[in-house]
Amino acid sequence: MNAIHQSKVLPGDAALAARLKRAVEGEVRFAPGDRGRYATDASIYQVEPIGVLVPKTQADVAAALAICREAGVPVLARGGGTSQCGQTVNRALVIDCSKHLRRVLSVEGDTAWVEPGIALGALNDALKNGKKFFPVDPSTWARCTIGGMAGNNSCGSKSIRYGLMADNVLAIDALLADGSRFTFSELPDNLGDDIPGPTAALIQALRRLGASEAEEIAARFPKQLRRVGGYNIDALTPAARAAGRGNLARLLVGSEGTLAFSAALQLKLSPIKPRKVLGICQFPTFRAAMAASEHLVALQPEAVELVDRTMIDLGRSIAIYRPTIDAIVIGEPDSLLIVEFHGDEDAALLRELDRLEEKMGDLGYPGAVVRVTDPAFQASVAEVREAGLNIMMSMKGDGKPVSFIEDTAVDLADLADYTERLNEVFARHGTKGTWYAHASVGCLHVRPVLNMKQGEDVTKMRAIAEECFALVREYKGSHSGEHGDGIVRSEFNEVMFGSRIARAFEAVKDAFDPAALLNPGRVVRAPRMDDRSLFRYPPGYAADAAITPALDWSAWPGPQGGLLGAVEMCNNNGTCRKFDANVMCPSFRATRDEQHLTRGRANTLRLALTGQLGPDALAGPEVAEALSLCVSCKGCKRECPTGVDMAKMKIEATHARAQRHGVPLKDRIIAELPRWAPWASRLPALANLRDRLPGLAALSERFLGLAASRPLPRFVGHPFRNEEARTEGDRGEVLLWADTFNRHYEPGILRDAVTVLGRAGYRVRPAAAPRGRALCCGRSYLAAGMVNRARAEARRTLAALAVSDAPVIGLEPSCLTTLRDEFLSMLPGGESEKLSARAFLLTEFLAKENVDLPLQSPGPARAHIHGHCHQKAFGAFLPAVKTLRKIPGMEVVPIASSCCGMAGSFGYEASKLETSKAMAEISLLPAVRAAAPEDVILADGTSCRHQIRDLSGREALHSVQLLARALKPAPKPA
Repeated sequence: MNAIHQSKVLPGDAALAARLKRAVEGEVRFAPGDRGRYATDASIYQVEPIGVLVPKTQADVAAALAICREAGVPVLARGGGTSQCGQTVNRALVIDCSKHLRRVLSVEGDTAWVEPGIALGALNDALKNGKKFFPVDPSTWARCTIGGMAGNNSCGSKSIRYGLMADNVLAIDALLADGSRFTFSELPDNLGDDIPGPTAALIQALRRLGASEAEEIAARFPKQLRRVGGYNIDALTPAARAAGRGNLARLLVGSEGTLAFSAALQLKLSPIKPRKVLGICQFPTFRAAMAASEHLVALQPEAVELVDRTMIDLGRSIAIYRPTIDAIVIGEPDSLLIVEFHGDEDAALLRELDRLEEKMGDLGYPGAVVRVTDPAFQASVAEVREAGLNIMMSMKGDGKPVSFIEDTAVDLADLADYTERLNEVFARHGTKGTWYAHASVGCLHVRPVLNMKQGEDVTKMRAIAEECFALVREYKGSHSGEHGDGIVRSEFNEVMFGSRIARAFEAVKDAFDPAALLNPGRVVRAPRMDDRSLFRYPPGYAADAAITPALDWSAWPGPQGGLLGAVEMCNNNGTCRKFDANVMCPSFRATRDEQHLTRGRANTLRLALTGQLGPDALAGPEVAEALSLCVSCKGCKRECPTGVDMAKMKIEATHARAQRHGVPLKDRIIAELPRWAPWASRLPALANLRDRLPGLAALSERFLGLAASRPLPRFVGHPFRNEEARTEGDRGEVLLWADTFNRHYEPGILRDAVTVLGRAGYRVRPAAAPRGRALCCGRSYLAAGMVNRARAEARRTLAALAVSDAPVIGLEPSCLTTLRDEFLSMLPGGESEKLSARAFLLTEFLAKENVDLPLQSPGPARAHIHGHCHQKAFGAFLPAVKTLRKIPGMEVVPIASSCCGMAGSFGYEASKLETSKAMAEISLLPAVRAAAPEDVILADGTSCRHQIRDLSGREALHSVQLLARALKPAPKPA
């Protein structure tokens, strides 16, 4: 029987939800949108859970387990939800440990106790001051949790040096299905009187099983390091205990949450090796790279990672990866092997690179190694390698590389033959595979390209799986070498290990969990991997034909002009969950809620677009709630490996809601700002009365939702006029885009821009219509979902600017980038493309033209610059830094920050005020406060400057203001 159907409690059960709410401090989420967001992981599967619990404490988990045990409700522990095989989806109560259960409990010497929800990246960040790290390093290190890694027996690129999770987990403090709690670790054969009777009986039964099955285990278990299939019952054998590998924590590691809940884990730490070098080895064919692997491994590197031709080509198509890939290839290689050496001294590591080059020469490939010794360059290479899976998934179209035989492992001596024969299997079925990952241990991630929406490709998937695993058995390899069993491989455990071992696995499951409440149907008694009722794209999956997009999505596959195809580019890999110096995803960083994550929003939109959240769901409350904290930062557009553009998708959803329910008064007032701002500037005292007259701010919060505690931008009485944008010069003409915000709130910035461009030698003219009101990018309309009004503004702008082909130079990133981005979606075609290609931010333009301004030191020696999200999304931030670093005597320090949290009107809304502050406090405000009083703070976004001033008390300048201050005095006329 399919295990997911065994519970009589249905998804969304109100009685269960109410009972849980009375018993726990954490969040109980049973709404359709919440269930839908937890129905998928990074696999091909989708299984709707009964509900979701986000526990605050271990007591919450214990209480939930007790309630579910009594009610007969299965339970699934979940971390980052990055699983490739479907082990973190089930018809169960999902317990999301990643929000609150993420503490480092203690660190002593070479060990640490941690809670299961802590991400590996966060753990290593906490350990680095002690010069220690946890060495198991999956490519998802920035977001995968320790509990998930233990459940999966994760490995990573350095397993050749450090082993698997099973080799690095010393103990697990576990909650068992019967409600008892026990720490599984190294235990003596005589368990002693202090261990509770039922637990002692369980352990003795397990050891008896290990003894009785020892010969079968020795005969049937693959000898590869990379074996994570089934349960680690080899740890139960007398031989394992005699060899020091009988730690009972090994049995729980890799059990995918089917045996116990890991409340805390004791980890073995390793010393950080402070230096490393990379050698990028080039090969003319894939087979040549495979054949060379065992020879390169003999040099004892830390890792040997494969990058194949498909990944090279796809990576080059993604803007953030292309420079790195171009720098690490020589000519047009078919495959690369990235060989990594770590150590304490540079000289010794450089000798290792010499040995690598010598070995490559011996193999017939002289001069085929790119040496990577610069740490920043190494970080870029690591980013590409870690994004390998997601780069593969960036293929457009319904055919995608599918994970189901992904991490088979064979001996290095067999690797070339095995991979060649597997490619022949793919060819027989009319497809091809994409290859990357761990050549050092014979575990290569291979994904055949298939369309999981088509039944015939699902049939191919099963046939390929069966033929592949037959090859693996022939080579005495492992069918599951890294990503676990889940749905996709559990059913093959009996085929690979034999019936007797399969029955032993079942005996272990029954001993721990006789009622089959813990993640049932995984590892043992599994459903068929090709059961389409469990797929993300089941039979009948289709777009809602009633939805007509407002924007152009023709670049993407699928119906509705490609809107659904664009949403489906999210493969649930969870890159948006990372916490580092990039932008994505600021609202998730503030709330740690799945619904406020790019992945969570994409899943919500996909469910809405396909009718799974009911009729008219795109305009409904589930979508509105999921998008409520999206600040349209466009971080995902640049940083998501598959290019999910949530800012553009939010426009569609907001438009649908506006069409259905109208535009709220507050949103309409803000949207129309470009029209009424000129009138406000004529009467600034009246326009600014809200923050001067007692009581008006409170009224604005009550009736418009604008936070009374936050002052609004102040209109000036002398706004920037188009006729001020005029200088003469011989470097050519530029058109100055005077946006609404700088024009009416901070016109001095525009005047400084005219000065700077004039001193650079340009003939400045206004980007303006020949008559009538000022041009507008339409961004405020887009934010309100008023796409038709924004399109009208875009059409007027294109007509006005078509009379010249001069560069259009802007100061406000959100406005200028609208000309480069949203215009293409509102009015696709040649005129929009031409404008997009010639629209630049001022500092970006100066860097592109390599302009040398007549600059001198303006006084302060250091400037800290915060990059606007859209600057970063369009690659315009580093050029800004480059331009500013030309100021003599000025140290320009980029602030490692995500969104400032203001984001247009977002930070002014009372309902979002605390989230806005939380975003700013993550990294921006601490950096501003840490700056010396005499230092300059820079921010090119109007919203960013206001956020910094309101929350820190520091005044931030626009970059052009600093450039203007640094200009040498203009020469006097002769």
